[in-house]
Amino acid sequence: MSTLLSLGHGYSARALAQRLVPHGWRVIGTTRSPAKAEIFRREGVEPLLWPADLGPALVEATHILCSAAPDPTGDPFLRAAPEIARSRAAWVGYLSTTGVYGDHQGGWVDETTPLTPNSDRGRQRVIAESQWRATGLPVHIFRLAGIYGPGRGPFEKVRDGTARRIMKPGQVFGRIHVDDIAQVLEASIRHPNPGAAYNVCDDNPCPPEEVLSHAAHLLGLPDPPAVPFETADLGPMARSFYSESKRTRNGRIKDELGVQLLYPDYPAGLAALLRDETGS
Repeated sequence: MSTLLSLGHGYSARALAQRLVPHGWRVIGTTRSPAKAEIFRREGVEPLLWPADLGPALVEATHILCSAAPDPTGDPFLRAAPEIARSRAAWVGYLSTTGVYGDHQGGWVDETTPLTPNSDRGRQRVIAESQWRATGLPVHIFRLAGIYGPGRGPFEKVRDGTARRIMKPGQVFGRIHVDDIAQVLEASIRHPNPGAAYNVCDDNPCPPEEVLSHAAHLLGLPDPPAVPFETADLGPMARSFYSESKRTRNGRIKDELGVQLLYPDYPAGLAALLRDETGS
């Protein structure tokens, strides 16, 4: 039996598990939350409350996925459980971010672009990527764009009037539907290439205010108010996103893994989310 050990079993990892479990995979997911552990069980995932002894799970794991956020010293799982490096897993995936490329003023980047992060978030991911590569395990790096999907779409904020279009000329983001992340990971598991890095994003990098306007249009509502970036009330995470502008190429997931995106642009992804929400 194939067994996936999911370290920091979060939003994207759960989407992967939903593809694997029906096909007979055993999935073990770590969490700090007893409430989430119950949710995992209902989804067919065996919860492992963290901190815990990973030894038994590592012995059984044929595959490992880490989606935990790093801290200033890098990956928390590698630091807390160095025995991970002795795993005999045939495939290891690490979920990183396109933030490792830094700011390119709207220009294009691909997996060969030097890693020049200009945010703490990006710098920490670069450290964690290096730490995972240094284990000598068959590591695959997945650099994710902005994630959206069920429960993480723009519709709720547009409906309740809290959405704001942050206006910063020249700002461009990439994004990716969580179901496409899951299919990229599954494709990599089927076609492993240890050492490879993949940009996981859709075909349509664009200004973020465009997405909110389209969401409002789908709901038959007016555009959310426009707010200049300089005066916008943004938290540290959001502000770090706006410190970088780039367009990210995704050709490698198509050419090497044979992935055909379910949602190649935000209009397709938002339309699907709205259909799921309304049942129509």
